[in-house]
Parts: sequence; structure tokens; C-alpha cells
Amino acid sequence: MAAVDAAFAPEGLLSRTQAQFRPREGQTRMALAVACAIEQGQTLVVQAGTGVGKTYAYLVPALLSGQRILVSTATRALQDQLFARDLPRLVSALGLPLRMARLKGRSAYLCLERLERVLQGRAGPQDPQVLRSVAVVQRWAQATRTGDLGELPQLDERSPVVPLVTSTRDNCLGSECAHWKSCHVNTARAQALEADIVVINHHLMFADLELRESGVDQLLPGAGVVVVDEAHQLNDTGVQFAGQTLTAHQLTGFVRDLLRTAQADARGLADWLVLCAQVEQGVRDLRLAAGQAPAAGRLPWQGVTPQGLQPAPWRQAMLGLGQSLRAALTALAQAQTSAELARLYERGAGLYERLATFARPAAEDSVRWLEPGAQQLRMLESPLTIGRILRDRLMEGGGQQPRAWIFTSATLGDDERLSWFTEPCGLGDARVLSVESPFDYAQQAGLYVPQPFAAAGSAEHSLQVARLVEQAAGRLGGRTLVLTTTLRAMHAITRELRQALGLFAEIDVLEQGDAPKLALIERFEQAGRAGQRGCILVASASFWEGVDLPGDSLQLLVLDKLPFPPPDDPLVEARSRQLEGLGRQAFADYLLPEAAMALRQGAGRLIRSETDQGLLVICDARLQAKAYGRRLRQALPPMRELATREAFDEALEALKNGCCGAD
Repeated sequence: MAAVDAAFAPEGLLSRTQAQFRPREGQTRMALAVACAIEQGQTLVVQAGTGVGKTYAYLVPALLSGQRILVSTATRALQDQLFARDLPRLVSALGLPLRMARLKGRSAYLCLERLERVLQGRAGPQDPQVLRSVAVVQRWAQATRTGDLGELPQLDERSPVVPLVTSTRDNCLGSECAHWKSCHVNTARAQALEADIVVINHHLMFADLELRESGVDQLLPGAGVVVVDEAHQLNDTGVQFAGQTLTAHQLTGFVRDLLRTAQADARGLADWLVLCAQVEQGVRDLRLAAGQAPAAGRLPWQGVTPQGLQPAPWRQAMLGLGQSLRAALTALAQAQTSAELARLYERGAGLYERLATFARPAAEDSVRWLEPGAQQLRMLESPLTIGRILRDRLMEGGGQQPRAWIFTSATLGDDERLSWFTEPCGLGDARVLSVESPFDYAQQAGLYVPQPFAAAGSAEHSLQVARLVEQAAGRLGGRTLVLTTTLRAMHAITRELRQALGLFAEIDVLEQGDAPKLALIERFEQAGRAGQRGCILVASASFWEGVDLPGDSLQLLVLDKLPFPPPDDPLVEARSRQLEGLGRQAFADYLLPEAAMALRQGAGRLIRSETDQGLLVICDARLQAKAYGRRLRQALPPMRELATREAFDEALEALKNGCCGAD
């Protein structure tokens, strides 16, 4: 404790070694709480507002504890930042001879076997554009030491090349692979097991609960401290991995691999072409029975048939697919002439087992839904929360478990116990700490709720949002981020802005999906600089969090409406029913806290440093007109309120003048 306190003191180690470090009372308070939790083997939940410096606040006491450390993040971006920037700086400053490692999932690493197959024409399409990207990967493969595809910024993670040159648990050849000894995945796992501090991600941690094949199950018992950063995403990630998923892509991928391998290793032992064609036909029939995706993209599914579908065609399609898949597995069981065919049998048996699960009604404490589409079909079933899983299988899973668990984020709850996070995660008995942001929001930011304004969800709403953005962003020369709650609103606002501004305006209008997320953010940051056009970025979904735009690049943040969860979402419906069954109110105890936390996340994009200035506009009159608006307002940073359009215009003018003066 004393060493931690001294490190954060005004003349302490961090002040002497870190040029950008400034002592902050909240950061020191969090660091001491983390040190106490480590010393006493406690579970600590910390909500640390933007600007507190939570990364150093948990890393310094963890590093000084002398214990083995495991840090889990929600995003690869933070995982890379911790490993490449924050940890090296602190380890050097503290003078600690610690070994560091970063461990990602299989899809992050180059598979030498899969690359070789593509180069030899044994796998993947022969599309010229794809092959050019493969050639880039091939050149890089000859020099890389880690095999981490993150070293290739020109290769977007959505590129069709990625699945061609990476492995999955299903298609990995294991010790039979000719590249087993030089495998990048194996090397990364071996380095993680030898390291004193390992940085992983939530997806990897939860995936390992079932698969026991990514190395995390070996890391947890030896760790004395586990830090879960970006913990607000923990429940959603855990629910995803604790459930079951069966997709048309998984089924067709299996039969294509089966056909290729069986014709090479078991030719003549069965009519593989017919067997595989029957499974593919079964998948097509199931997609046909599912029809097209509804507006929400999800069909609730608690019984045998998804809601809104005809029972007879659906059940017949499920039965037909099951019969064709079983026929292929029967032939495969009798023709296991190679290790690869044996693995294919295990893979197909797993798919068949999942199909059988989805043919039965869903369990009472779970939620199931169907995501249909013209080219894809996804069947999903998940538990409603991860509390039991987190406690029973991670934190108290038997054997030598980590002594201290630290969960932290800027957004964990709007009540004293941070119930939004602690309740679904089963952490009701954890020690809880909230540390407010050091930013002077009253001076740095203003909040404007335009009134009168079209009702949220009405036909006029997106048009009015676009008009407000056009006028305000025009005065600032861009510097505007618009966050929407639906893709429909995003498209409508973008369309109106582009029509209003035209091709020759001094401001570009970018939309999520125009380019990869990182490329859009980079373009936005460059906007307004010398020789660069201004920029308005309209986005939804993932842009509500994890976007860091300090400085003058972002000065106007517009939220189209309050981010309540969609009431027809199957998971929302199931959680609401569960709460009401316990005598609680779904709106007050679930929907409202969810909206409050999403609103807090979105608003957090605006002020990212002590010198930032900006305006937040929420185009939803319910924030002021409804009784629950007070609770939502309390979830926001304490910005000064701009009560009239005149006050908003004056604030815009002040921002404009300040920006020009800064330039």
C-alpha cells in the first residue's frame, strides 16, 4: 500500500518517469483500493469516470504486488495498447524484470498450413483480388515472428482472406500438422504460460470455458490477480459464449471440408458427392422455411418453432436436415482412414448434437432466437446472465484460483451498488467503488435538448436531426459525430445530409460502413486540419463506445434519441419476463438502467481530455418531458444545460471562435 501511494505522489516515481503523468486524487484512490483488494484477496468493482487514468490505477498496484497477473479486455485495440505501450512503460519505470505476453484467439494468428493450402490452390476461391491480398500475407509471413495479423493494418479483419489463412478449432490439424512446431498459436500460448503478466480478451476467456483449448484454463490457476478492464461488456460476451450457436455457414463449411477430404482419403467408400449435396439441400430448405429476416433481424424462439414461422414446414426442414447430416456421419464413421477424417467426424457430431438441441424447446432459464436471411441462417440460445458461470466456473472453479479479481470500466451502473453490472454478473457481495471524472464538465461541455422536436421514431424525426446537424456542423466546419440507435435512422440522416450539402460542400459526410472503423476514425481526426475538408461522421452500434477523439477533431456530438433496448429483441423480452416473474418492474429495473448506461457510453465520446471543449445534443424531448428523464440525466456527465436555441447558437459561436483561435 505504501509503495503504491508513493508511486502516485506529486514527486513520486510516476511523476519522475512519465512525462504526461499528473497526480489525480481519484486515480490514487482507485490505485489504493486495488492494492487493498490484492493484499486481502478480495473482489473489487470500480467505476472510473473518463480521465481518471484507470489503466495505471490497476496496473501499478498489480505489478508491485509480485503476483502473476492476467488482464482481460473487451477489445483487441485496448489489448494491443496495454501490451505495446502501457505495460512496457510501467515495467521500465518500476524497474521490474517481468516477462509480458499477449494472447489472442486463433483467428488473430496466421496459420501456415492454411496459407500453404491457398497458395497451392487446394483451398479458397481463385479470385484475383483475394489472391493479391494473399500475396501480401505471404510476403509478411516470411518476416513475422508472432504471426499476429494485427501487424498487417492493410488487412481489414472483415477481409475474406482472414478465414482462408487462419485456423479454427474445427479445421486445425493438431499435432498431425506439418507446421506444428512452428505454429504461431502454439508459440503464443507457450509464451503466455511462461510470462509474469498476460493480456487476453473476454472472448478468449469465455470461449475457453467450454473448449479448454486456448490455454486460458492453464493461465487462470497460476494467476494471483485477474483484472477485467472494459468490464461493462463482460455479461454480453459471456452470454454469447455460454450459449450455443448453429449457423448455415458452419454446416456448409463442414460438408465442403468433408467432400474435399473424403474424396482424397476415402474415395470409393461412400458416395460423398451425394451425401454432401443432401446436407447442403437440407440447409437451403431450412433457410427457405425461415423466410426473410424481419426488421429486427431476430425471431424469438422458446418453443419448437420460431415465432412467426409456419410450424409444419419448419419442423419438416429441421427433420430433413437432421436425417441428411446423420447419413453423412454414418458413412464417415465407417471410413475414418485418416486423422483429419476422424476430426471431421467429431466436428459433424457436434453440429448434429446442436441441431438436436434446437429441435427441442428452449430451457426455462435461457433465451433462444433465430436470425434468418437470404444468404445466412443463425440459431442461437444463451443463458440470461453470466452470474452462475462467472462464479462457479471462473472465480471459484476449484483448485488454485486467483486470489483477487478487479472489474473496472467507465460505465458500470447509476446506483450506489453499480447494480447494472454487479447483479447479472453475480457480484452482489463484491466491494464497490465509484471514482468520478476529474474533468470540469460544466466549463468544458454544454447539453442541448432541442424543443419542440419531432417525436422519436416518427417519420419527421431523422429529417429534423439532419437539419440541425447541417446547420450546426456548417458553423463548426464539420467536427461532428452523429450517433444513432438504429441503422435505418443512420441511413436516413446520412442521405438527408448528403442531399443538403451536395458534392461541392466544404464538409464530407461519412457513414459507418463506408470504410473500416479505424479508417473512418482516422479520416475524421484529419478533418479540419490544414488542407483537409471538414467532416461529419454518422454512425451507430459499435461507435457508441471505444471511440477516442481528443482535441478539436470532435466538438459536436449528436445523439438521435435515447438508446432504449429494442423491446422486440428476444433477449430483452426474456429478461423482462424473468424480472416480472420475480415481481419486479422490467422498465424500471432493466430497460431504464440499460438506456442510462448506453447514454453514458455515447456521451463519453465527447470530452476525452482536460482541454477538450464540446457540445452534446440529444434530439429526444423525453429526456425533459418524462419523469424518468431525471434518472437518465443523472447518468450523464454534469454538463451545463443550454435551455434555448439561442443559448445553443451562442455556444456554437464560442466554440467556433475558440477553434479558430487555437488554429
